[in-house]
Amino acid sequence: MHPSLAAVETAMVSIRRSQTRRALARSGPPSGVDPAVFDVVDAVEGLRDRATVTAVAAALDVAQPRASKLVAAAVEAGWVRREADQDDGRRSLLVRTPAGLALCERVHAARRARFAAATAGWTPAEVETFAQLLTRFVAGLTETAGQRH
Repeated sequence: MHPSLAAVETAMVSIRRSQTRRALARSGPPSGVDPAVFDVVDAVEGLRDRATVTAVAAALDVAQPRASKLVAAAVEAGWVRREADQDDGRRSLLVRTPAGLALCERVHAARRARFAAATAGWTPAEVETFAQLLTRFVAGLTETAGQRH
């Protein structure tokens, strides 16, 4: 095993702890937006045209009843709406509303500003290399997650 993997683990644990303590909250949803409800909007964005309550439950790693309550709150807040699935009339798809799209854009801008500040002393080539390697790393984590027993 490569000795630098210990440094990767330390960095990843540090990121997880920062997220857990909400130290990165400035790059999360704006104040007044329930983070749990924003997680639904964020999941719907990631799921694209396959967003259902069941898919949101899986994406958030919560039980179906909890996901249903969170989705209902996101709908009530006006961030998400339900649409009939044209392929299966028994199912509803979740779609971000214009307000939900705008919310996501504000959060993306805040996150990118935070990342820009963190890499302010880096060269453009270093940022590009980091982006490529991090993307590849996350893809590898995603691939190996399905292989666990």
